[in-house]
Amino acid sequence: MKYIAGKLGLFVLTLWAAVTLNFFLPRLMPGSPADAAIAKLSQNGPVTEATRAAIEAQLGVPDGSLWEQYVSYLRQVVTLDFGVSYTFYPQTVSSMVSTALPYTIILVGIVTIVAFILGTLIGVAAAWKRGTWLDALPTLGGSFMSTFPYFWTALLLLFFAGYVLHWFPTTGAYSATTTPAFTPAFIGDALLHAALPALTILVTSLGGWIIGMRNAMINTLGDDYVTFAEANGLRGGTVAVRYAARNAILPNLTGFGLALGGVVGGSILVEQVFGYPGIGYLLFNAVIGQDYPLMQALFLMITVSVLVANFLVDILYGALDPRTRR
Repeated sequence: MKYIAGKLGLFVLTLWAAVTLNFFLPRLMPGSPADAAIAKLSQNGPVTEATRAAIEAQLGVPDGSLWEQYVSYLRQVVTLDFGVSYTFYPQTVSSMVSTALPYTIILVGIVTIVAFILGTLIGVAAAWKRGTWLDALPTLGGSFMSTFPYFWTALLLLFFAGYVLHWFPTTGAYSATTTPAFTPAFIGDALLHAALPALTILVTSLGGWIIGMRNAMINTLGDDYVTFAEANGLRGGTVAVRYAARNAILPNLTGFGLALGGVVGGSILVEQVFGYPGIGYLLFNAVIGQDYPLMQALFLMITVSVLVANFLVDILYGALDPRTRR
């Protein structure tokens, strides 16, 4: 209980620091959202201060002292009301995030979990059968796949599977003629559009899980307790899973917590290449448009998801390895 209370206190302190940093970072960027609109208007003549004030009022640009803005921002965080988007005016930030979030969670979240489970199991098999083709094939394949950047793999799949072979759609989350609804037709169309982005993330991330688990497990296979278990005549599968893999998975579990926390942030490059309307795609447009409310909401979501994921991993770490609770 003391272990959990300590982790919870650290979580609350880190969350406050992240929320405060999230407030200051967008304000350190040069310029403001009103500058882009004023730059366009200035092509037809000088822009008066009254016009500038009207544009800032329409966009909802923060005014008042920095402390007043900070108090207002904390109130928005508690009520989950981040105002209106500057870039996609007059849409609210909450409506835009709620629309993009399901696409990212379904795409990146499911693929991350599948890649972790599949990579961990392959890594266990490769370490247990070290020195055979069951070790060489996934190790070499994983190393080869890990060398390709996300965007390069995405562009290759987009060109060959999309433009050349016409196997999959090349952009968007669903066809323009399809109405979003919980129907077999829409679900099938959405899965078809998500195939290439999902395959990109799976191919580029699977190798890391394989190699990480394989290397960690090889180290544990040489420990005394594994040798003792084998000497007592336990079956190979029992020794591999219940003894060696249980301890070897701890570093991979930490990486999985970070990866799972980053799910909410999406995969910016992949979503940008395929025009997939997830959180990563939304974040890119928010940064380009200097959209403070949208950026703050997205940064806060990403930060909180990473902190929550790491908190849960710390608790799970304590259950798997009692030494961490001391």
